[in-house]
Amino acid sequence: MEPLASVRIKRWTRAEYDRLAAARYFNPEARLQLIQGEIVEMSPQGAAHATAIRRMTKVLETAFREGRDIRVQLPIALSDDSEPEPDVAVVVGALEDYETQHPSTAVLIGEVADSTLRFDQTRKSVMYAAAGIPEYWVLNLVDRTLEVYREPHAAGYATALRLGPGDLVSPLAAPGAQLRVADLLPRV
Repeated sequence: MEPLASVRIKRWTRAEYDRLAAARYFNPEARLQLIQGEIVEMSPQGAAHATAIRRMTKVLETAFREGRDIRVQLPIALSDDSEPEPDVAVVVGALEDYETQHPSTAVLIGEVADSTLRFDQTRKSVMYAAAGIPEYWVLNLVDRTLEVYREPHAAGYATALRLGPGDLVSPLAAPGAQLRVADLLPRV
């Protein structure tokens, strides 16, 4: 048996990933993201997942008005080795500010999680924290909760709150907004 030390794993850069996409190397139907140097294929979305993305988008649009753009499943150029496409991202500026390049940060990123729950709670959480995203939400469809991560540092988030459907949440970047967690969740 060959020792693992001799196995080399190719880590992709964002520039390489973007060149592959521009050359149409990937199937246009593939749902791919570059996460910490790895090209990750995401699961297909079920109806509840898709509904939750729309609900989160509509709720965040009420909290963030001028000076913020709500992006849905669009790339964020976080680092040289990560270009995720979060379910929802709130970025500074307007739509027109990103005609020639993807934003490199966000004031809030939200992921809707059912089949990808552990991945969103671990790998994506660490990636977003390392990039300095001040607030990361995981809308946990399995437990019907909203997980709110704040205070990013290199190894993850220092604080995590778990809110139920009856709770309210105020985004750090819109502290005057009081959003009902129930309004984010699909009705079951």
